[in-house]
Amino acid sequence: MSDQYDVIVIGGGPAGYPAAIRAAQHGLSVACIDDWKNYDGSHAFGGTCLNAGCIPSKALLESSELFHRAQHEFADHGIGADNVRLDLEAMQKRKGKIVTQLTSGIAALFKSNKVDGLRGRGKLLANNKVEYTPVEGDARVLAAKHVILATGSQPIELPSMPFDGDRIVDSWGALEFDTVPEKLGVIGAGVIGLELGSVWARLGAEVTVLEAMPDFLAMVDRQIAKDAERQFKKQGLDIKLGARVSAASVDGDRVKVVYEDKDGEHETTYDRLVVAVGRRPYTDGVLGEGTGVEVDERGFFVVDDECRTGAANVYAVGDCVRGPMLAHKGTEEGVMAADLIAGEVAEVNYDVIPSVVYTAPEIAWVGKTEEQVKESGRDYKTGVFPFAASGRAKAMEQAAGMVKIVSARDDDEILGVHIIGPMAGELIGELVLAMEFRASTEDIQRTVHAHPTLSEAVHEAALGADKLALHAINR
Repeated sequence: MSDQYDVIVIGGGPAGYPAAIRAAQHGLSVACIDDWKNYDGSHAFGGTCLNAGCIPSKALLESSELFHRAQHEFADHGIGADNVRLDLEAMQKRKGKIVTQLTSGIAALFKSNKVDGLRGRGKLLANNKVEYTPVEGDARVLAAKHVILATGSQPIELPSMPFDGDRIVDSWGALEFDTVPEKLGVIGAGVIGLELGSVWARLGAEVTVLEAMPDFLAMVDRQIAKDAERQFKKQGLDIKLGARVSAASVDGDRVKVVYEDKDGEHETTYDRLVVAVGRRPYTDGVLGEGTGVEVDERGFFVVDDECRTGAANVYAVGDCVRGPMLAHKGTEEGVMAADLIAGEVAEVNYDVIPSVVYTAPEIAWVGKTEEQVKESGRDYKTGVFPFAASGRAKAMEQAAGMVKIVSARDDDEILGVHIIGPMAGELIGELVLAMEFRASTEDIQRTVHAHPTLSEAVHEAALGADKLALHAINR
């Protein structure tokens, strides 16, 4: 470890560690400081995403979906699967193995790119100095020509329902259950709440989702959101909208929850309660005196479109700055910051950042919803194609959902794409690329898609925008 670097990155999550690697690829001397601590006390790079978010949740989503399909769908395929049983301990071990493989991979990447991975806490001081407090040992001050703040975010904890790590838990705690709750309450019907609720519902829990907002998935295109709500309720999720929770407390081995809706106040109990009401930027204690970095009223570091803070040569990226809290958004910002430091031309197109909900069916979108386009006043057209008309989706026994494309009527530019259905998170990539190059609906129409594939649904939706769909009724 040196006392002087070209770049010091504070934070080793999906925004920080790619920034460190890219800066090193430019031939700069780089250190990445991270203080993540796992449940067992071990330290690992990768932040929330790899350790307690994106990766472990997807591992459990995959395992729980296979368990559910074995119970309810395999017979339709002619596969006998009697006496299917759950081994939750083995499922959790598999999840942990995947996480360990990926987090240890970051250490290997650091080594191959000559990045100094420093385990401990970093604090920005004035004049681009960084106070580094290692896991063991005394603090020391490092100097850098450039600093990238990538400190991430953390779950919001409500004063009326504090986490106890057992009965009332955050999203991380909900990934660590060693038994399936008989009754599980989830506060928040956002991405995290729905994914976690789906996992435990498939494994046998009776899941109730309490959402304060009157609309389901308010950030999603309304047509897609309505279909999603119908699908989740069909799967057994009890989704209560307009249900504002006022208090939750542990009572023995149960959690008592009080909430209010249009019918008045209600009291109910659950074996466990997951509070998934959002995340807040992790910026407390990151700044010393006189850094010149501003923090807004919501706790985010203030940055411009290129993630520059108000302090010279200090950038901030990922969940600790404005914009959607998405790992891939943070990664691209980290790479952009490193490229700009190296004197390269770089930018992030915030208009075409995809979002994905990894439930079954998956939900993915990019660009504007139909409601947003309508509100803008721009004349538009839509094309919708149901997966029920897709041969590949039917063969997969996953024919629920649709692809919806919203395009401008004047120049045919694709303005937004919304998918609910199998592998939606994979299908959306084609449309992100199309929108990055400002493609038209006709461009998708004239692109040959292999048959039989799920991607044909994208092709048919594009055709449908001009009432040219071949395998659906044009409306």
